[in-house]
Amino acid sequence: MSETQTDPVFDAAPPPSDETVTLSPLIRRRIAPNGGPFTASGTCSYIVGTDEVAIIDPGPEDADHIAALVAACAGARITAILVTHTHRDHSPGARLLQARTGAPIVGCGPHRAARELAEGEVPHLDASADRRHRPDRELRDGETLSGANWTLEALETPGHTMNHLAFALREEAALFSGDHVMAWSTSIVAPPDGSMRAYMESLDRLRARDETIYWPGHGGPVRDPRRFVRGLSAHRRQRETSIRARVEAGDRDIRAIVGALYQGLNPALRGAAALSVFAHLEDLVERGVVACDGPPRLEGRYAPG
Repeated sequence: MSETQTDPVFDAAPPPSDETVTLSPLIRRRIAPNGGPFTASGTCSYIVGTDEVAIIDPGPEDADHIAALVAACAGARITAILVTHTHRDHSPGARLLQARTGAPIVGCGPHRAARELAEGEVPHLDASADRRHRPDRELRDGETLSGANWTLEALETPGHTMNHLAFALREEAALFSGDHVMAWSTSIVAPPDGSMRAYMESLDRLRARDETIYWPGHGGPVRDPRRFVRGLSAHRRQRETSIRARVEAGDRDIRAIVGALYQGLNPALRGAAALSVFAHLEDLVERGVVACDGPPRLEGRYAPG
């Protein structure tokens, strides 16, 4: 999504990773030092509460970042470690933090894919999956976790990963949206781990809710979430329409479609663009709109359905 930093809906420029910043009466944020083309300035770890606190997404396996989170909570008791999803930039730090504090790991379940691999298919983002994640308590949709002056409600938002959760902070009408909705970039949806159909359905769920601000896993907050999610859904639908048009015009493989639709794209992001196109094509094949020479796959040949 090509938004600009002057759009009042969001602030896409969080502070440096060596600061713990107070965002609201109940929320503080510290950014892990793992910035890059897929993580913005780094993974946002959130501290919720004052005397009793929960930490959301401790981030990668980085001992210094975990030590900084613990130091930021001095004088408070860490009662829970919450994880939105099992990518290596979000969940491995939970185990380091638990080793230091003894707090339970709560939230998303173990990593799982949207479907089985097709014959000859490789899991393109397998290296990003944290398969060691085993929570002490897996939260289901609508279940809550409470502490002194705060209540977090789990909301199932599959798509980016199939175990993705968002957490609603009732006291502030805020949503910790993980990698499902981010202001700085659209989320990668990469089969077979992710599912475009599930992702779009999850966006529809969020549009029906009444939170007034989102705190994402990367980048700054979304300050008008209903407007932003509506635009995000429209962007994905427009992308689907463009992909269908390229197939109808004669493009038969994903490389050709990416070349036509993402002109001028940073070469480092071409792989992510190809996976996004693949996710759309997989959904279009399932709906009978596009045909493939076998099960949908990144190297497949596509034609109008």
